[in-house]
Amino acid sequence: MRLSRDRVRFGLAVFGLSALAVFLLSACSDSKPSAGSSPSASSSASAPSSAPIPTASTPSLTPLPTPSKPWPTPKVTGEPADDAPLASRITFAISKQAQIAAGKAATTTVKCPGIDKVETAGQHELTCTVTYAGKSYSGTLTVDAKQYSASYKFTSDSVAIVRAKVVDAVQRSAADAAKVTCTMDDVAVVKHSDAGIACDVTTTANAVQPYKAQVSGNGQVLVAKA
Repeated sequence: MRLSRDRVRFGLAVFGLSALAVFLLSACSDSKPSAGSSPSASSSASAPSSAPIPTASTPSLTPLPTPSKPWPTPKVTGEPADDAPLASRITFAISKQAQIAAGKAATTTVKCPGIDKVETAGQHELTCTVTYAGKSYSGTLTVDAKQYSASYKFTSDSVAIVRAKVVDAVQRSAADAAKVTCTMDDVAVVKHSDAGIACDVTTTANAVQPYKAQVSGNGQVLVAKA
């Protein structure tokens, strides 16, 4: 079959238009970047750290050494001779007892107005002032004098005591004590009927516990938790 010249020209024109359309479509598709080729925003960001935040720890304190011996009895000097006047022997005995109760030897004076007459047979009752290391308290002296002998008794609702003796007693009573502080002077005069001396015990775990120290007439320290 023969094709006319006009039909051949028409076919070539159609083929050329088709090729041009394919070229334009290819150019358009090449100009757009692939969606899968763009970098992910989440992949470029760093992941948050999950490491735990360190917390401050409570420091442990060093425990105080446990006393291995009882509180020492102070050595009191100046005892008068056996044949010394009765008044001298009585005042020394009161002074000695005051120092032993306090827990330390220190300058102590005892003044009892009228004591120079206690050798006279009979009952005598006097008011005395005891001054230990500058701290004073009063008491009552009763003397029963006979012709060749005499007996006496001194009583007081107060007693002097040193702070170191109180701290020692609290330390013995408190477990795991790292520090002991008591609200008192180096020397204090306390009454037996008082609420007691307030003390704080800091344990090795750095906890503070309140205590009370009660002092008896002979200087014994009784400790209990407040």
